[in-house]
Amino acid sequence: MTFRPLHDRILVRRIEAEEKTAGGIIIPDTAKEKPSEGEVIAVGPGARDDSGKLIAPDVKPGDRILFGKWSGTEIRLNGEDLLIMKESDVMGVIETSESAKKAA
Repeated sequence: MTFRPLHDRILVRRIEAEEKTAGGIIIPDTAKEKPSEGEVIAVGPGARDDSGKLIAPDVKPGDRILFGKWSGTEIRLNGEDLLIMKESDVMGVIETSESAKKAA
């Protein structure tokens, strides 16, 4: 099954948080919060302004984003838990520097 978001909506896959703290303490599943970081899977064509002109979205598939704790609607698609949210729910795009990419 394929899914194509409409207007300014985006489809996001949550990126799981670390299982350990920096000090090495393992966090049990019951104490974990849902991650507010994700990867954009699909993007709609964009919203329209008052004159009807299409405004292209700022995010694109593959972007890593930060979003609010209660943002979006959870759905299950092809056995995978995903989120559908408006682009306005995105707080920012996480960009990695070239030097960090080379070090990895």
